[in-house]
Amino acid sequence: MNKDHTILASATRRTLLGAGLAALAMPAIRPAWAQDKWPSKPVRVVVPYAPGGGTDVTTRALAEALGSSLGQTFVVENRAGANGIVGSEAVMHSPADGYTLMVVTSTHVMSRYITPNIPFDPLKDFTPIAMTARYPLVLMTAAKSPFNSLGDLLKAAKEKPGAIAQGTSDAQSSFTANQFAKRAGVEMIEIPYRGSGAYLAELTGGHLPVAWGSTATAMPLLGAGTVKVLAISSDKRSAFLPDVPTLAEGGVQGADFTGWFGMFAPAKLPEAIAEKLNAEVLKAMETPALKERLKNLAVDPTDLSRAAFASQLVEEDKRWQQADKDGLLPKG
Repeated sequence: MNKDHTILASATRRTLLGAGLAALAMPAIRPAWAQDKWPSKPVRVVVPYAPGGGTDVTTRALAEALGSSLGQTFVVENRAGANGIVGSEAVMHSPADGYTLMVVTSTHVMSRYITPNIPFDPLKDFTPIAMTARYPLVLMTAAKSPFNSLGDLLKAAKEKPGAIAQGTSDAQSSFTANQFAKRAGVEMIEIPYRGSGAYLAELTGGHLPVAWGSTATAMPLLGAGTVKVLAISSDKRSAFLPDVPTLAEGGVQGADFTGWFGMFAPAKLPEAIAEKLNAEVLKAMETPALKERLKNLAVDPTDLSRAAFASQLVEEDKRWQQADKDGLLPKG
């Protein structure tokens, strides 16, 4: 081999070596580039419940705000079934790239104690992004009901044990109903419905004595004058319903409950995308248009960091474990 050929071969080896090193470096570079460019295409936001409920309504408002802020479409997809398990499982199996998200209620953490052998771990198989808002449940009755206060209801329940039914529509309302009856020392029948829409006609028509629902469910009915609210489940009165007493004020101690809406992604979402999403969600919840929408639903936006949200999830898991031991959670 002459000198020219030797130089050419050496240069060729250097070129191939450089190309190989570049190829090896590409996997490390590509994800970082993708994170910087997120979102570069439409984002799917799964709501694992039926359309029209509080989660669906607030998520659609949030998706609109996020889309406006980030310059991409956030498409809300309802995937109802098995108390949120069907949609949640679909999200768990989706790529952890920030293009599939979900918004659920606090029943997400309860789920492992409600349904045996669920196909995911509510804490380990998802990345917590942000708690978007908090809300209490309300105890509703028809506008023409003879019950004008919590005291009226409790008096009737004590006089006729097991004769008064309370409607529920999901795990959190079922838990609240059971806890309420236990703490109040009364026997009431729980009638579970498949969604709040299923019991509203019976409630407003006077065929169902009382029902538990979110403030997002109750507010439109209050505005229409078809229901009245006897009590609220939070530990203090709602600024949106200042005349409605808490359960504790009505003499039922230890039955407090506050639900929440929260955004999650599949496990192992890149930290940069998770933090960006948290910041964007919290910013969106403070926009005037979204705050007005939440006000109409009597829902309070929150400002928790991702770490604070994750910590709360762990504490709630302990609470539901104890509630399960106490027999206060529905099964199925």
